[in-house]
Amino acid sequence: MDTEHGPSTPDGSTTPAPARAAPATGRSRPAPLPPPPPPPPPPHPGWTASGWTGYPPGPGTPAHHARPARKHVGLKLAATGAAAALIAGGAAWAATGTGVLGTGTAGLSTAAIAAKTDPGLVDVISTLGYQDGTAEGTGMVLTSNGEILTNNHVIAGATAIHVRDVGNGRTYTARVVGYDDTDDVAVLQVQGASGLATTTIGSSAGLAAGQSVVAIGNAEGKDGTPSVAAGKITALDSTVAAEDESDGVVEHLSGMIQTNAGVEPGDSGGPLLNAAGQVIGMDTAASSNSDIGTGTTADMSTTAFAIPIGRALALAGQIEAGQASATVHIGATAFLGVGVSSQTADGESAGATIEGATIEGAIQGTPAAALGLQGGDTIETVGGHQVASASDLQTIIEQYHPGDHVRITWVDEFGQSHGGTVTLMTGPAA
Repeated sequence: MDTEHGPSTPDGSTTPAPARAAPATGRSRPAPLPPPPPPPPPPHPGWTASGWTGYPPGPGTPAHHARPARKHVGLKLAATGAAAALIAGGAAWAATGTGVLGTGTAGLSTAAIAAKTDPGLVDVISTLGYQDGTAEGTGMVLTSNGEILTNNHVIAGATAIHVRDVGNGRTYTARVVGYDDTDDVAVLQVQGASGLATTTIGSSAGLAAGQSVVAIGNAEGKDGTPSVAAGKITALDSTVAAEDESDGVVEHLSGMIQTNAGVEPGDSGGPLLNAAGQVIGMDTAASSNSDIGTGTTADMSTTAFAIPIGRALALAGQIEAGQASATVHIGATAFLGVGVSSQTADGESAGATIEGATIEGAIQGTPAAALGLQGGDTIETVGGHQVASASDLQTIIEQYHPGDHVRITWVDEFGQSHGGTVTLMTGPAA
């Protein structure tokens, strides 16, 4: 478990590195772009729908530990903020209980909850092909034919996804049905599965501080018997800024269930359960804090956050229904294949400032390379949409799907204007 301390939050508490199922995805540094060689990739690179984007950590962000090629997935807390209204939408899957078990209410033992829940979980293994690594998290089985609910950050950047079903021990290929990267929810569909055990869904309504909870998941990406962490709800309707420790991308999540369960990287996408063994939330972010006194024993504490299951299932239902929106993407992610820097909002050409996304290079074998884009070019429009920054480029590309024909206009480093049409390819999940 990471024990380093991070910056202080507004309430004076520290923001240490991730605990266990926290929201911090492990990502590998992407391979260098083809010749002509671009500048060295910035630290903590991350992937976008358009290509890869370097996200160097801002001032005061916690230090990051080096990770091995085999990653576990989780987000860490950047800060906590004011409470926001809890969003509890209708679910596409019927709840089997109220999920309202207050302090002192009799329930199952922690071991019994784990035995009941484990068969309905999967280990999610994401292959990060463009980054030469893997990332691991947890998923919940919603249907016997293999519909899986997980966090979007568990699969972000994946060029291939496999899941290991805890119930039967088999490993399957999975495809992305859709995702909402704003609310950090994704739905996967296992290929060729049937008769899978499913999780028992409860309700995120009527929860109370002090209520006992259990978090279960693939802590540290070990792919074995799921880990178990017991705790209590410490707050509701919480707002958190959760940072991906590998690329510095920060997600602002509200309406979260806050607990002191010992969630660790790799638990992301796993269930938060009530005393009846019913899912009331999806573990998404956490941070552990080590308070070392005068003795030799470190007092470890964890602050963890879970997306209420009502909201997660409402988004999953929208995804399953194929209802795209400004935040919900249906199907595979389109890919242009350029490297950009998040620090580059404007380009400069022949002494003039150009609004757009200046790229560091094009990845071989991608639409961008076929079009002739290269390092120093500044993309101005995509499909008629004005590009003001690297983040704009990502947002615009995510509106498209593989096979779509899109016109790109750009200005090279000498100030010459260019344009052309590309056919977008299938890329990493966003």
